[in-house]
Amino acid sequence: MTIADLYLTCFLVGFVLSLLSVMLGGVHLHLHLPFHFHLGHPVHLHPGAHGGNSMPAVNLGTVTAFLAWFGGIGYLLTRHSHWYAMVALLVAIVGGFIGATVVFVLVTKVLLRMETPMDPADYEMVGVLGRVSSTLRPGGTGEMIFSRLGSRCSSPARSEDNVEIPRDVEVVVTRYERGIAYVRRWDELAAAAGVESTREVL
Repeated sequence: MTIADLYLTCFLVGFVLSLLSVMLGGVHLHLHLPFHFHLGHPVHLHPGAHGGNSMPAVNLGTVTAFLAWFGGIGYLLTRHSHWYAMVALLVAIVGGFIGATVVFVLVTKVLLRMETPMDPADYEMVGVLGRVSSTLRPGGTGEMIFSRLGSRCSSPARSEDNVEIPRDVEVVVTRYERGIAYVRRWDELAAAAGVESTREVL
């Protein structure tokens, strides 16, 4: 194998792995190499020091970018220039690092800028305050609306006490099972707790 073949192999491996990682977006493919890769999920987000997202500089995306740029530049210089092998190698390495840096900056500064880590607590239904939008009749299912992360949401609802709750009454979710919210009137719970009902919902 010549040095040109080595460069070409690096380019093909980097290009193919980059392509596969994009095409297999939601699929886990474990590559047991000298290091461990999860193809299809090249970026693992971690909360940053200021609440944003961060990712390790060495990940599948940057490694494959390095291989592709390193191999492509090295192959072109070896086949179509008269540069010394060591000079071509250094230029290929620099080109590889530039390619990896471009991918890293693109992902962290552009693609992840609007991403936020998901907090399971934001999706917990028990304790949610909402308003009945379709009357809850005894033994029947109606609907409630509530606000979540700035968006208006709705959910099928039933009365926890099996009593009718008219439309526009504020309710609190006390139980959530199989996609149905079991609710009680907010004013009743507030009165029992000695709290004045002053909250505005939607």
